[in-house]
Amino acid sequence: MAQPLKGVFQITNWDESPYHEGDDGSKLSHAKIKQSYSGEIEGTSETQYLMSYQSPTSAVFVGHETVTGKTASKSGSFVIQHNGTFENGVAKSTFQIILGSGRDGFIGIEGDGYFESTENGQSNYTLVIRR
Repeated sequence: MAQPLKGVFQITNWDESPYHEGDDGSKLSHAKIKQSYSGEIEGTSETQYLMSYQSPTSAVFVGHETVTGKTASKSGSFVIQHNGTFENGVAKSTFQIILGSGRDGFIGIEGDGYFESTENGQSNYTLVIRR
């Protein structure tokens, strides 16, 4: 049975570097992010995104995030793969746990989820664990 986990993550560090910039305000960048998780997942994560900005207020991004933490019944780490958008200050992503990435108590973990940013570097997340 699927087990949804909900909570908030807080960005604790954001380091973004452009590697290509267009004359029209478009750019490609690489972002390294650290976050803290609270709610039904307690822990931290490190994320690396590749971002494509079409304007200063519009982008798409892909990336990988290593989550290290615990739930009510497990602890360890796993990697999720993001596919998201940034539009007018709001970031959204759907993601899936990469099969085989679970370590310690998360060995064999499967699932997917999404997040949407709110304000002050926070986002609401939902992760549905299927195994």
